[in-house]
Amino acid sequence: MVVVESAGLTDVGRKRKANEDSLLVDDDLQLYIVADGVGGRNAGEVASRIVVQTIQDYMKRFKEGGTVEELEDVDHSLSKEANRLLAGVRLANWGVNQLAGSNEAYHGMGSTVAAVYIADGIFVAVNVGDSPIYLVHSRDIERISVLHTVLEEHKALDPRTQARLGERFRHMLTRAMGIAETVKPDICEIQCFKDDILVLSSDGLSDLVAPEEIRDTVLRERPEKACRSLVDLANERGGDDNITVVVVKVKETKQDNTGWLGRFFQAWKNLLSVFPKRTQ
Repeated sequence: MVVVESAGLTDVGRKRKANEDSLLVDDDLQLYIVADGVGGRNAGEVASRIVVQTIQDYMKRFKEGGTVEELEDVDHSLSKEANRLLAGVRLANWGVNQLAGSNEAYHGMGSTVAAVYIADGIFVAVNVGDSPIYLVHSRDIERISVLHTVLEEHKALDPRTQARLGERFRHMLTRAMGIAETVKPDICEIQCFKDDILVLSSDGLSDLVAPEEIRDTVLRERPEKACRSLVDLANERGGDDNITVVVVKVKETKQDNTGWLGRFFQAWKNLLSVFPKRTQ
């Protein structure tokens, strides 16, 4: 069992007329999501809302103990909870895609998604697109999501790419929710510890506030105040896009580590934290 303190905040920013971001802070499910919609008119707002609601509804069905059909596309290298979150993301992708194809007003709409599910002392982090997920651990910050943009994917092959391609490719997505009938999320599972802090955001925040600034803010302030401080800072620097942030701080972890089985499980989870599992 993991005890957390969490908060989330979304803001239209200073340049946009509408807010196409959506978020979820669900401490009961221990599920946290940020989705950044794209598309004409109100389509981006619709896409991001579908993504968040679909994943929440799907994961809630397992908690409520009802009959839920497990999807056949299972990755046996991942936990049951990770496969369920992946299934929720894929179901949300299908929902956005079907609506976009059946309603001309929503044609071409899509969304990013950054989602974290906490289960059995493990952070399960899934993402599609360029909405980052950061983990603050031992006062260091690391991005645990994979940015699906032309620039980032070329940088992975050649670090000199950024200077050659330029900033115009920074937000050109290579993957997004709803663009096709299927999607390939990235996923990792990492053990959580007391005082770990998760930060999920849209690029309206991460473009204007550096990871080190995010780290310092969430270490200094409680989640609700930290969300407000980060949104205010992004707006002070121009607020070019919608700004959304979710902050989750681990207050306590309760695990049974007595006996050889408990010690073995703890050692296994420590190893897992060093070698996080990812799928492409």
